[in-house]
Amino acid sequence: MATVVLVGTLDTKGLEYAFVRDELEGHGVDVVLVDAGVLGSPLTAPDIPREEVARAGGADLGALVAAADRGAAVEAMGRGAAVVVTELRAEGRLDAVLGLGGSGGSALIAAAMRALPVGVPKLLVSTVASGETQPYVGTVDLTMMHSVVDIAGINRISEPILANAAAAAAGMAKRHASFTPTAAAKPVVGATMFGVTTPCVTVARERLEALGYEVLVFHATGVGGRSMERLMRDGFITAALDATTTELADELVGGVFSAGPDRGEAAGEIGLPQVVSLGALDMVNFGPAETVPEKFSGRLLYKHNPTITLMRTTPDECAELGRRLAEKLNAARGPVTLFVPLKGVSLIATEGQVFFDPAADAALLAALRENLADQVEVVEMETDINDPAFATAMADRLHEHYVAWAGRREGAAAALPSPGLKPPD
Repeated sequence: MATVVLVGTLDTKGLEYAFVRDELEGHGVDVVLVDAGVLGSPLTAPDIPREEVARAGGADLGALVAAADRGAAVEAMGRGAAVVVTELRAEGRLDAVLGLGGSGGSALIAAAMRALPVGVPKLLVSTVASGETQPYVGTVDLTMMHSVVDIAGINRISEPILANAAAAAAGMAKRHASFTPTAAAKPVVGATMFGVTTPCVTVARERLEALGYEVLVFHATGVGGRSMERLMRDGFITAALDATTTELADELVGGVFSAGPDRGEAAGEIGLPQVVSLGALDMVNFGPAETVPEKFSGRLLYKHNPTITLMRTTPDECAELGRRLAEKLNAARGPVTLFVPLKGVSLIATEGQVFFDPAADAALLAALRENLADQVEVVEMETDINDPAFATAMADRLHEHYVAWAGRREGAAAALPSPGLKPPD
């Protein structure tokens, strides 16, 4: 029988959790109820008590209660709940996880859900689901359902919403418990794309698919890069076509699509084969024009669409981007090739286009040439990034890297692991 794990604070939401548990059992699934509360006594008896959750998070429940620090308690119980759900899944006792919460409870429950790999159903009914959800969802397939009213009693609004959530979680758990992938096992490539590099990545993807790969394309909007690298670390992705490294520019300058300071390092740390290029390093991304910080008022701006304004990177910024990218590539433990398009790194950076800037491009290239280590292969081509010949060359070189890499590992990494499995040793 499929199992749904319920995670939440039973001291404040115990009655609501009891309702959801009964609904789940009515749908024919087992339920494991995990108590992550720290205030009063649980209003519903849990299967896994709060003391166990606190210990799993490296904390003592009594100390958390005595400290009366709500933020610290939420953080500790979130860590503990993450350990608990991970262990339950390893024991075969978790096919989906469901939680209910306000802002604090949502943060706690989401931390536990994010510890589970992509493909494991995660549903969070939350009072904050209609606002900024990125801090809760992160890089995993966490689904948030707006509770409309607070999680405070069973009433004419909350009852159907919580019942729907239980039905959804039960259905997902049953599907997950019986799921058998239909796609043939293929090596999986993670590729990064932006609107201004779409022609490049489309051609490269089609070439790699013809060579027998499955290609997962990520929109390089910050969360896209983080999601790709999370899937690398989870063992889903076994090679990287990082054609669009624009998130590095947003991290450097302060744009809205930063993927954090560690972007571009996962494949190298793991030792995966990778081909990297300079896609959209000519730009930093902001929201609507009126949201661009005042300090950039004299810069070259371009309205990409009503919600996105692009700003051209300067020669100094491009030089720093070259140094940072070189440092990341130099640290790679696996095979890596950098492809450099000498005639433009995006659709709008070619001659005659709005972001054409030979001085900035020259600064980027000079910094790369000066800082790249000898072990990083560099291929410079007299094309722009979206030339089909450039895209095909990248795909073919990644294929060569992968074949040699998989051969050295005696085929251990040649096939896609099943969802949630650890990467091969």
